[in-house]
Amino acid sequence: MSILSLMDVKKFFPTAQGVVRAVDGVSFDIGKGETLGLVGESGSGKSTVAYTVIGSHAPTSGSISFEGEDIGLQASKRPLSIKKRLQIVFQDPGTSLNSARTIRQTLEVPLKVHGNGMSRQQRLERVVGLLDLIQLPPAYMHKTPGMLSGGEKQMVGIARALATGPSFVILDEPTSALDVSVQAKIITMLMDFQRRFELSYLFITHDLSLMRNVASRVAIMYLGKLCEVAGTSEFFRNPLHPYTQLLLSSIPVLSDEEERLKPGQVISRGEIPSPVNIPSGCSFHLRCHRKMEICEHKDPEMVDTDQGHRVRCHLYP
Repeated sequence: MSILSLMDVKKFFPTAQGVVRAVDGVSFDIGKGETLGLVGESGSGKSTVAYTVIGSHAPTSGSISFEGEDIGLQASKRPLSIKKRLQIVFQDPGTSLNSARTIRQTLEVPLKVHGNGMSRQQRLERVVGLLDLIQLPPAYMHKTPGMLSGGEKQMVGIARALATGPSFVILDEPTSALDVSVQAKIITMLMDFQRRFELSYLFITHDLSLMRNVASRVAIMYLGKLCEVAGTSEFFRNPLHPYTQLLLSSIPVLSDEEERLKPGQVISRGEIPSPVNIPSGCSFHLRCHRKMEICEHKDPEMVDTDQGHRVRCHLYP
């Protein structure tokens, strides 16, 4: 059963230069206890998907269903019961935490909003418990974000998201601003929390190699649209879309064995076009090494192949 379902979701932004089609007809489901990795280059629209799901943006059209409830066009009117169960961890912990608040004050905010009348002592005990959960000592509650390292700030951001006891958490590139040595600890912590608290994740990242050991399924996004969606093992074993093959062939490796797991070398040409001026036909055709004439004037539809593998490309009619 799906905990989150998007159906033909679009989010457009009018600008002086034209309309930015940031999200253009995205559909996917995420099951209970599942992690969907949403991967794409900067400007692909993956973070806009996150902010539309969380309610910061109301979709231009389409539907979003969470635990069976339609939450799409009611972003500003969502009941507290929805907001309590649907949380987000932001990319940059340095800007997502209020620098003027202590860690205790930061963690108490969701408890005051969603705590159903918790007493001051109960909130204090919950804050201590959350700090223990993220492996920080109780004394950290008196510190401000400026006194913490980048990894510690992100741990606090994770604790804040978990404070309400959510069932679904959006992870918007939660490790991209951190040192490599800290990234592994954060990822291990997130996977442990998923098992312990039966969480579902939408994991947004530009790091495709990270998804091999983290995601249940992987979805690739390019210029506001999904290119390919597949189970993780199937995805890495049999990438179908030329853009996916390009991304996978660009992953740096350390051994010949890892190199053999990658698709053949694909040479990247050009840069991602402006979302204000998206090419006609398939939006990837200007960079595609397998372009056909039909790609220049007809946008392909998403089709199902096998084993839950979906791809949007004219190579697979």
